[in-house]
Amino acid sequence: MRAIPAFNRGADPWPGFAPYDQVVHSLATRVTRFPQVLAARVAELPSRRQERVQDLALAGVLAVVNALSLLPFRSQLHPLWLAEILVVMQAVPLAWRRVHPVLAVIIIGGARVAYDQLGLGSAPFPLGPAIAFYTVIDRSSRLWRSLTIAFTVIGVAVALSAPGHSAPYEGITQAFIFLTAGAAGVLSRAKRTNLAAAESRAERAEAELDRQSSRAAAAERAKIARELHDVVAHHVSLIAVQAEAAASLLPGQPAQAERSVNIIGDTARLALTELRRLLGVLRGPSERRQTAPSASLHEIGGVLEQVRGAGLPVDFEVVGTPGQLAPGVDLTAYRIVQEALTNTIRHAHADRAAVTVTYEPGYITVCVTDSGDPGADGNGRDAPEVPLEGAGLGLAGIAERVASCGGNLTVGPTTAGGFAVTARLPAL
Repeated sequence: MRAIPAFNRGADPWPGFAPYDQVVHSLATRVTRFPQVLAARVAELPSRRQERVQDLALAGVLAVVNALSLLPFRSQLHPLWLAEILVVMQAVPLAWRRVHPVLAVIIIGGARVAYDQLGLGSAPFPLGPAIAFYTVIDRSSRLWRSLTIAFTVIGVAVALSAPGHSAPYEGITQAFIFLTAGAAGVLSRAKRTNLAAAESRAERAEAELDRQSSRAAAAERAKIARELHDVVAHHVSLIAVQAEAAASLLPGQPAQAERSVNIIGDTARLALTELRRLLGVLRGPSERRQTAPSASLHEIGGVLEQVRGAGLPVDFEVVGTPGQLAPGVDLTAYRIVQEALTNTIRHAHADRAAVTVTYEPGYITVCVTDSGDPGADGNGRDAPEVPLEGAGLGLAGIAERVASCGGNLTVGPTTAGGFAVTARLPAL
C-alpha cells in the first residue's frame, strides 16, 4: 500500500485554493471600499456637478426601492407593469429636481395621483413627492411656491377621495409629511439667503478695505514725496549756492572759499541724515531701524543758520506765547519755513528775508517774506528767460501740507516788491 503523508499543522491543507482566497479577499476589499472611493471622487467635482451626481444617485436608488417595494404585493396589483412604471416615475424626475423643480414636482405628483386614482393599492411611502415639494419651496420663486402648495393640497384631496383610502388617518399622515418637507424647504432657503448675504457683506468689506489701503498708500506716497522734495530741494539748493560762491572766491579769497566748502560738507551730511530718516519710513516692520524724530519748529534755528550761511540774511520773530502743537502741524510749519526760504534762494535775488511765527489761541501763523530785487518785474520776482526745472513743486507741496492740516494758505507779492508765503494752521 502507498503510504499516506502525515498531516502537517503548519502547512496549507488546501494549497490549490490559495489563489481563489486571494481573489475573494481582493473583491471583498474593493466592495467595502467602494462607497469611500465614490464619495471621495464626488467630493473632488465642482459644486454643480456634485449636485447633479447626488440627485442622479438619489433618483436611481429611490426608483429601485419603490419598484422592489411592490414585489411582495404583485398578486394584488393588476396590471403590475403599470404600477411599477408609476412608482418609478415618482422617483426618476428627482434627477433634475434642482434644475427644473416645478417640472419635477408636476411629473411626480401626476404619477402619484394617477396611481391612487387607478386603485392599485399598496402605494409606497410618498418620499419622492415630498422631496420634490421640498425642492420647489427651497428653490423656486414665490409664485411657483404658492401654486405648488395649492396644487399639492388639491392633489392630496383627490388621491384620498379614491376608493380604498382611510381619509382621516391618511390625510393626517400626508399633511404631516408635506408640512415637514415645506418647513425644511423654508429653513434651507433662509439659510442659503443668509449665507449669500454674509458673503456679499464680506466681499463689500474686503473691497472697502482694499480702497482704504489704496487711499492710505497714495497718501503715504504723497507725504513721502513732499518730504523728499523739501529735504532735497532745501539742502541741494544750499549746496549749489555755496558751490558757486566757492568757485568765484577760489582765485583771490581762499579763506572765504574754504568756509563755503565747509558749509557744502555740513549741508550734504544733513541731507544724508534726512534721507536716511525718510528711507526708514519706507522699510518694512522687520527692517525698521531707530531713526531721528520728525523735524520740529523748535529746531528752525538750524535752517536759518544754513540760509544765513548761504549769504541771505534772515530775521526771525516770534509773536505771542509758544504753545503745544500737534506733531503734524509742527512738522508742516517747519517745512513751510524751509521751503519758502529755499524758494527765495533759488528764484529771487532778495537782499533780506524775514520769518514771523505768531501764536494765538488755537492757531499758529507762519509768514515768510523777502525784500525782493530792484531789477525784478512787477511781482518782485526775477523773470528768467528759461524757467527753472521743477519750479512750482515747492509751493504745491506747501499747499498740500496746509490743506492736510485744515489750514489756510496765502501766497503772493507784497507792496514792497517782495514775495510772501503766509499759512494759518490749527494748533491741535
